Amino acid sequence: MTQNLAGASRPAPVPAAEPIAASAGASRGWWRDAVIYQVYPRSFADSNGDGMGDLPGIRSRLPYLRDLGVDAVWLSPFYASPQADAGYDVSDYRAVDPMFGTLLDADGLIRDAHELGLRIIVDLVPNHSSDQHEWFQRALREGPGSPLRDRYHFRPGKGENGELPPNNWESIFGGPAWTRSVNPDGTPGEWYLHLFAPEQPDFNWENRAVADEFRSILRFWLDMGVDGFRIDVAHGMVKQAGLPDIGAGDQLKLLGNDVMPFFDQDGVHEIYRDWRKILDEYPGERIGVAEAWTPTVQRTANYVRPDELHQAFNFQYLGTSWDAAELREVIDVSLDSMRPVDAPTTWVLSNHDVTRHATRFANEPGQGTQIRTAGDRELGLRRARAASLLMLALPGSAYVYQGEELGLPDVTDLPDEVRQDPSFFRASGQDGFRDGCRVPIPWSGTEAPYGFGPNAGGPSWLPQPAEWAGLSVEVQTGDPTSTLELYRSALAVRRAHPALGAGTEVTWLEAPEGVLAFRRDSAQGSFVCTSNTTGAPVRIAAPGRILLSSADTEAADGEILLAADSTVWWAV
Repeated sequence: MTQNLAGASRPAPVPAAEPIAASAGASRGWWRDAVIYQVYPRSFADSNGDGMGDLPGIRSRLPYLRDLGVDAVWLSPFYASPQADAGYDVSDYRAVDPMFGTLLDADGLIRDAHELGLRIIVDLVPNHSSDQHEWFQRALREGPGSPLRDRYHFRPGKGENGELPPNNWESIFGGPAWTRSVNPDGTPGEWYLHLFAPEQPDFNWENRAVADEFRSILRFWLDMGVDGFRIDVAHGMVKQAGLPDIGAGDQLKLLGNDVMPFFDQDGVHEIYRDWRKILDEYPGERIGVAEAWTPTVQRTANYVRPDELHQAFNFQYLGTSWDAAELREVIDVSLDSMRPVDAPTTWVLSNHDVTRHATRFANEPGQGTQIRTAGDRELGLRRARAASLLMLALPGSAYVYQGEELGLPDVTDLPDEVRQDPSFFRASGQDGFRDGCRVPIPWSGTEAPYGFGPNAGGPSWLPQPAEWAGLSVEVQTGDPTSTLELYRSALAVRRAHPALGAGTEVTWLEAPEGVLAFRRDSAQGSFVCTSNTTGAPVRIAAPGRILLSSADTEAADGEILLAADSTVWWAV
């Protein structure tokens, strides 16, 4: 099932280009202050007009990402997949799905990125495969007793005739986490575990063949030249011995609050220690990034101990309201938790699984990270711009989700008939409204798909709102008030100012209620960030010279009037 490059052998290995490492400060670890841009391939750029983004489309837009000022590009899955969960159900980890292109396209994208000074991080999905994966299909064909079944979690059912699931675990997408298989003779068979969709059976990481296969997959893509892996469901993979029942109903409410028998088990760390040795064999500082939903930031820090992965997503920060006290607390806890393991703190506001922060901040706080209402869009954009400057001022690495630099809101009014999120079609589980943050982004023009595809009036796998014509890259470029130019300016200042980027400390300054103010120092200069999270202007003493502001400010006699919901950067 492995796809070859034009029927030939794979190209010569592509090293992570040394000029990239040098320019990013290899001696201290480029990932410690990197700004990493997430590309959701099906929604970024469509090269052939079929309505689906692809690798050639991404490749053609790499100069845009270089000019934006990011350091690396993280690509969501583009592997061969039936697309039951938008590519997170992988049938062949060494092949590119034809809807996205070929291995030659992936090779060209990696090479072009390196020439532009960009690194490439690819998604890796090790918790589960597609039910169309060769291993799983053989396990079904061969029936009970097949050694292939031990590479997944097949179990006999409970009840008189095995008609009940082996335990009471619930799927993240809703319903039971078990589906009953059918024996080769057509009779009801064993059950298999899937913590997500039934089309995504979980691997059994106690089986040595699974570990061996993923070591080989890592080397395949490292030899292709990728600079790292974002590890999907990094807190999964290892399950508690015996697969015990959970003594509670409505289990999804426990996620992120308790250690579950199928998530955040201590055994996962042995896997990452093994993977770290592989990453360290390659030149150019290849990295691993954990998508680990854990009960506390302190447990997240376990994934980035010196002999494990390099970064872990800071979901506690992502879920924090636009409130000065809450933000200060999560910033302090995040920095304090990463400092003992000498890992950079990461900061993220949006991704492909949550409502865009321009829409979250447009609504009342306390509604979680998936919101179905548009809210006050003007308020949401104002807060989103301020929150982005705050995030980029913090010490460590920052993630930018495609389109947030345009100030895109979630599309909250997609009709049911166009939705494709698998959890939308299940009775419970995730809210199922992730499609709203996955709508293809607008590049240019006044007619859909707004430059996403090559032809005006062409298709788009999800419909784009008409008002997005006014949010395109083309419209915002050169407009000093636009969100795009704010991001470009912020990333340029972040790269140039010696007190920004990597670090482990902020010094909090006295500020009025509802205002965050902190200082960062270096031998070459100091920097202050002030964020007004209130809905009214606040007057403060000007701490220095304004570098950048998310909103208009009024300054006089050594004081400044911070606009409502705004952030200002200062040189001191």
